[in-house]
Amino acid sequence: MTVPELLNNLTNDPGFMANVECMRTLPANPACYAPFPQTLDQRIIEVLRQRGITRLYSHQARALELAFQGKDLVVVTPTASGKTLCYNLPVLSSILKDPSARALYLFPTKALSSDQVAELYGMIEALGEDIKAFTYDGDTPASARTAIRQAGHVVVTNPDMLHQGILPHHTRWVKLFENLKYVVIDEIHAYRGVFGSNLANVIRRLKRICAFYGADPTFICCSATIKNPGELAAVMTGRDVTVVDNNGAPQGRRHVIFYNPPVVNRQLGIRAGSIPETRKICSRLLKDGVKTIVFGKSRLTVEVLTRYLKDEVRDPIGNAGRVRGYRGGYLPTLRREIETELRRGGVDMVISTNALELGIDIGQLDCCVMCGYPGTIASTRQQAGRAGRRQAESLTILVGSSNPLDQYIMTHPDFYFDQSPEMAFINPDNLYILLNHLKCASYELPFEEGETFGGFEETGELLSYLEGQNILRKVSGKWYWMAEEFPQAGINLRSATDQNFVIVDITDPKHHRVVGEMDRYTVPMLLHKYAIYMHEGQQYQVEELDFDDKKAYIRRVDVGYYTDADLTTSLKVLDEFESDEGQLLARHRGEVLVSSIVTVFKKIRFDTHENLGWGPVTLPELEMQTTACWWTLPEGLEEEFGKEETKTAMVALAYLMRHIAPTFLMCSVTDINVSYHVKDSFSEKPTLYLYDMIPGGIGLSDRVYEMNTEFFREAKRLLNACPCTDGCPCCTGAAGVGAKHTLLMILNRLTEE
Repeated sequence: MTVPELLNNLTNDPGFMANVECMRTLPANPACYAPFPQTLDQRIIEVLRQRGITRLYSHQARALELAFQGKDLVVVTPTASGKTLCYNLPVLSSILKDPSARALYLFPTKALSSDQVAELYGMIEALGEDIKAFTYDGDTPASARTAIRQAGHVVVTNPDMLHQGILPHHTRWVKLFENLKYVVIDEIHAYRGVFGSNLANVIRRLKRICAFYGADPTFICCSATIKNPGELAAVMTGRDVTVVDNNGAPQGRRHVIFYNPPVVNRQLGIRAGSIPETRKICSRLLKDGVKTIVFGKSRLTVEVLTRYLKDEVRDPIGNAGRVRGYRGGYLPTLRREIETELRRGGVDMVISTNALELGIDIGQLDCCVMCGYPGTIASTRQQAGRAGRRQAESLTILVGSSNPLDQYIMTHPDFYFDQSPEMAFINPDNLYILLNHLKCASYELPFEEGETFGGFEETGELLSYLEGQNILRKVSGKWYWMAEEFPQAGINLRSATDQNFVIVDITDPKHHRVVGEMDRYTVPMLLHKYAIYMHEGQQYQVEELDFDDKKAYIRRVDVGYYTDADLTTSLKVLDEFESDEGQLLARHRGEVLVSSIVTVFKKIRFDTHENLGWGPVTLPELEMQTTACWWTLPEGLEEEFGKEETKTAMVALAYLMRHIAPTFLMCSVTDINVSYHVKDSFSEKPTLYLYDMIPGGIGLSDRVYEMNTEFFREAKRLLNACPCTDGCPCCTGAAGVGAKHTLLMILNRLTEE
């Protein structure tokens, strides 16, 4: 069924349309072309013409012009707009003119590396020239690595391999570093938080080694649409960067539907769950034969939906390959298999976390369904762009959940359509991250007196600190590495800790097999003993979790429920950096210690989602030091409004603040958290904390501190806009009925109204 036929069916279905809050059609955009630059090698132009490309899109021509001038740039255009040619063409043209020239390609994932390098291979084969391009990652055979170091014109890798496998062994890569002309960083918007802050330091190390060998490469970055691409690329590369955002690629018509689940209890304002409603919509799309990608916000959501939708298409012998799940934690071989099947058209529907949000070619898809607002406009647009990638007409359906941010988007669709995308934040100077990479840089090359690391002014103080720890030794004005260990091995670029757990299937006692992996912070929630772990819709029970060995042992089961754990978090102030005692609301910022522990888990029945019981979880507590902003509320609230009423109002306020903060900070909901204390042990007053969910912090809470009472005014506006009478899951969360009235009175006082 085509997209216009599907739309016609949906608009003529009163049951579906009754829940549609907004339905818009974004017009098709015509292409804007430019001629080939004269500096582009004629052999490449002939190959492009053979492929039917007789001219470039305007943004491609501009990118080539800047690249040939040696200017650093970032290309910011939608998905499927031909960004790959923006770096392949200047790189290949330079190598054709100077066979000694080299290029380094960085992709955030192996999947994207293998996907993009296939297009590069195709170009090279068509040229018929002796240009060698190789993928260098953990899967590269040892026998091939020497040849790549010596002969590779284009080395395609990922940040992790550059960090651990290339930079520490730069003496083996002399030809690459002496002749490095271009460094390509694709999908730069994916580098945010810890990952981005780590990569910025890896780039500092790369530039330092290039300078040692006398090279000064040009950086070509590519990004999906974000608010601050130039700023992000500049911080990432440490260079002034030109932004290329004049998209010349054509786009097909895009239809967008905001679907709000029906209200099932009008008095309490409770809506039907987003998972069952997404299931109904996807079942319909499956029956109509519409090729669809479905995005869930969590691993559990993806697995539950995969289970439901596989049951819809299971054949008499139990095969359900038309529906596949896809998420982080699957083994690379399984992910490659799913990607290949998608490109071949053998999969009708894939249910994924944001793991498929990046620009991997997953074939022709007609529809994108999102189970809940992804948390940012940038992610929403990126996910929607996965459908209709070849300029075809596409449909996006956003299914709202009950949380305040989802409901705000549902009732204010212009926010999505008119608001600019969010910023991506990184903090390369985060002390924890910086110190780790300073060790790595010292291992790679000794530091000279007065040298700064990426412009960080206190580099000398940190080097002296490392000298005091017997990690470095200063001789004749230079700091040399003297520790025995290899510093790169202990640093995971993608998280603050390097503690992934391996998941082992022991169903067959004779043949144990590894089926996946999981990071340490997620393990207590999903891999505790007796948890039901779901993998591509199949259920497994966790028999044992070995925290010391970092292994979870699971056994295949078939039960009618899944499990979900409760996380308890506590917070303690370690240091106060700054405070402002306002007339009604005192604000503070500083460093805090966040402790998390899982104590119980629930068993939830499929289909009805009723609670079948609970069980205890006995696992160690996890701790994280980060930065926070907190407000101490006026004394006397409990006496004025009642102890219990004040507590429920604080619960509601924390819930509201966590979900409205991303609209101000332009970040993901998962980047921050909010907690409350009715009587805080540090301030001895009612206190509300907002903290960065990243060890060491990346500056989000600092921005909140600067905004003062603006958050509280927005919370009041959102409360007043909610149609419920006295609190509902959309505006007051778990605080329940009664919280809205008290909270409004408190907010009126705090905002002096």
